[in-house]
Amino acid sequence: MRFPEPVRMADDGDHGPVWARRGRRSGSNPIVGLLVTLLALFGAASLVMGIKERSLSAGGAVMDGWVSGAWNGVRGLAGQAPEAAEKAADEASDAAAKTGDALEAGAEKAAEEMKAS
Repeated sequence: MRFPEPVRMADDGDHGPVWARRGRRSGSNPIVGLLVTLLALFGAASLVMGIKERSLSAGGAVMDGWVSGAWNGVRGLAGQAPEAAEKAADEASDAAAKTGDALEAGAEKAAEEMKAS
C-alpha cells in the first residue's frame, strides 16, 4: 500500500513516518500521580460508605474500623517476624547439614569406585 508523500513524511522527513514517532512524555512525577489516585479512591470510598450508612460520620467510623483492623494485623505479623525468621534459619541449617552429609557420602563412594577400577 502506498501513501502519498505528505502522509508518509510530516513537516520534516528526517525523523521517519508519523506513526513511528514516539509521543512526548508529559514530564509528570509518578509519585504525584499515585498520591492523586489514592486520594481519589479514598474520596470515592468515603462517598460510597456515607451513602450506604446514610451518614458521613457513620461511614467514616466503618472505614476507621477497617484501618484499625488492618493496622493491628500488621503489628501482629511484625511481632511474629523474628520467630518465623529463626525457624526458617534452623530449617535451612538442617537442610544444609543433610546436603553436606549426602555430598560427603557421594564423594567417598566415588573415591572407592576409582580405587577399585
